[in-house]
This record gives sequence, structure tokens and C-alpha cells, in this order.
Amino acid sequence: MTSSAVVNLKTLADFLATEFPQNRCTLEELDDDGSVVVAHPVGEHELRPGGTVSGPVMMTLADVALYIAILARIGIVPLAVTTNLSINFLRKPRADRRLVARCRLMKLGKTLAVGEVWIYSEGEDEPVAHATGTYAIPRER
Repeated sequence: MTSSAVVNLKTLADFLATEFPQNRCTLEELDDDGSVVVAHPVGEHELRPGGTVSGPVMMTLADVALYIAILARIGIVPLAVTTNLSINFLRKPRADRRLVARCRLMKLGKTLAVGEVWIYSEGEDEPVAHATGTYAIPRER
């Protein structure tokens, strides 16, 4: 199978680390179909009262996963921006494990990309959240 990715994992991981050093997400996998796996560590700074991972951490992970999946397909286009992000929190994530997001694009057009992200506590089979998002892609790349 020919890879639909136009940018390799190392290039994307380096871009993420260089351009977003404040971001704690890491690119773990880039599959032949252009889907990605992104992880986020969980520590005390990610927890809200009650000992669960905060919603903004899961939303960040979903947004980063979508962004990276799009860049994998269109190349490094920093001005691709989120236009919509919707998330459903399904169950309490584990406070002692990383969050892992699996993202695949549902549609990649000339000016819009739509994708979905399933978020899991590492090692668990049941997802803790499901997100869908839309990105605007600049006309001139």
C-alpha cells in the first residue's frame, strides 16, 4: 500500500516540538492511510478536582491529533486552523496513564478537512472521549 502521507513522522514530530514547545503531546504513529496516534502524559497538572483528567487536556489532544493528521497529508501548512471542535466525554480517564488519541480524516478537501479522534487511557480498550473537528486550510500553500 502506498502511503498517503506527504510528510514523514520525524518531520512532523520535529515541527510539533519546535513550533509548539509548550505542548506536551507527542506523535507516536503515522499510518499508511494518513491516520495518526498522538499521546499526552498525565500528571498532577492535568488533573482537576476529583482526580480526573481535565476536559481542556483531552480537547488539546484531539485538536493536536487533527492538526498533525492534516499536515501529514497536505504538508507543513502552519496556517491551517481549527474552525470547529466537538467532543463527547464518555467515561473517566485513568489518572495514572497517558492519554492516547487515534485520529483519522473523514474528508480532506481543498479548503476544509474533517476528522474524528478517539481518545483512550493507555492500555484500555474503551474510549474515554470522542471528538470531531473541522479545519480550514489556506488556499495558498
